[in-house]
Amino acid sequence: MTTGTPPPTARRRSRARTFVPLAVAAWAVLEIWLLILVADAAGGLTVVILLAAGIVLGAAVIKSAGRRAFRNLTETLQRMPGQPGADGSSPADPESGRGNGFLMLGGLLIMIPGLISDVAGLLLLVPPVRTALSRYAERSLDRRMRAAAPGGFSDAFQQARIHRPDGKVVQGEVIRDEPSGPNDEPRPPLTR
Repeated sequence: MTTGTPPPTARRRSRARTFVPLAVAAWAVLEIWLLILVADAAGGLTVVILLAAGIVLGAAVIKSAGRRAFRNLTETLQRMPGQPGADGSSPADPESGRGNGFLMLGGLLIMIPGLISDVAGLLLLVPPVRTALSRYAERSLDRRMRAAAPGGFSDAFQQARIHRPDGKVVQGEVIRDEPSGPNDEPRPPLTR
């Protein structure tokens, strides 16, 4: 019995799904090898002290970055129009909230046992490095969003899809002719 639908084709495995596990395994082997070299040169107790210090320092960095992010969020929400005592002005320093994610990532990398991850985490604690990475990530995300095909993730909030009972999908766009205000009466629910 044929239904007219083509047989499912196997999706090709992406490069990331192939190379990321290999890169993580190579990184782990390199980290272990470097720890063994340091243990041979400086002693096992030195390596244990380095690993413990990394965990403590990483936890402190993550904690301070989390507090800073929460403080920035609270200040932003208090400045929003409509809040008691809010003047609606923008924050005094727009750069103060930048880089919290990279600070937390740096703390996490410091907490992970290993010398390479510690060096990468310490680099993320340097403000010019964090700023450069933040700008690069922002430009990259902006470029990807502009290059996204219509109907993709970038149009998710601009399009509506109506599913009909027969299974067909009708694509449309929601357009309001008149602005809705807080004084409008609530509309009754739609029924079939």
